[in-house]
Amino acid sequence: MIHVILYRPEKPQNTGNIMRTCVAINARLHIIGPITFSIDSKDLQRVGLDYIENLKYDFYENYEQFLKDFSDKEIYYVTRYSKKVYSTFDFSDLKKDVYLMFGRESTGIPHDILREHPDHLLRIPMVPDARSLNLSNCVAIVAYEVLRQESFPELSTHEAIKGEDFLEQEIIRKNV
Repeated sequence: MIHVILYRPEKPQNTGNIMRTCVAINARLHIIGPITFSIDSKDLQRVGLDYIENLKYDFYENYEQFLKDFSDKEIYYVTRYSKKVYSTFDFSDLKKDVYLMFGRESTGIPHDILREHPDHLLRIPMVPDARSLNLSNCVAIVAYEVLRQESFPELSTHEAIKGEDFLEQEIIRKNV
């Protein structure tokens, strides 16, 4: 299972998008506070739509509270300060949960946390002048790389709601 960890997110719209992504990929979300908005806010509900009711998530008042449960876990930290690209890491072992931490929109993950884990820092390539990407996009990019390496376990790789042959059937109906 993928565990998405948000360190003190600042924007409810990003957090709502990440919640929706976590539901769609069957990931667990961990939010480390304090945060400046309510998890139950209308902004989150609007962005997360009806997905939020299926979300598996935990909230931690602060980083110290989070560490009580996760200090023994192998966590990967997404940061522009890494020299290693996210796709160079091997996430293919289905027996291991993958923990991915993403920082605040304005400041990222605190540098003292990053310095403690130099071998677990990963970056998303960008042009040299770009400081960062949108937080919810970063979560999707890295989480889907993990899923790709695992061959998308338990995820549908075809249209499951309208049927795998929906487009073909639509063409046949139009030609009749």
